[in-house]
Amino acid sequence: MVRTIDRETLKSRMESGDLLLLEVLGEASYRQGHLPGAVRYESAEQVRKLAPQKDAFIVAYCSNFN
Repeated sequence: MVRTIDRETLKSRMESGDLLLLEVLGEASYRQGHLPGAVRYESAEQVRKLAPQKDAFIVAYCSNFN
């Protein structure tokens, strides 16, 4: 299921560590800056390894803050 979450929910989940946070832009953007704890998305296999549970809370974002 895909849905949009608000900033407060994201902040709360980041503070609790209860999510997998994926930066879905390219490597250069990731190196330039990303949200704390974010992992650069590389493949679906990578996500399955990082969050093997089917009910994992995964947030994907694509902002480079420019």
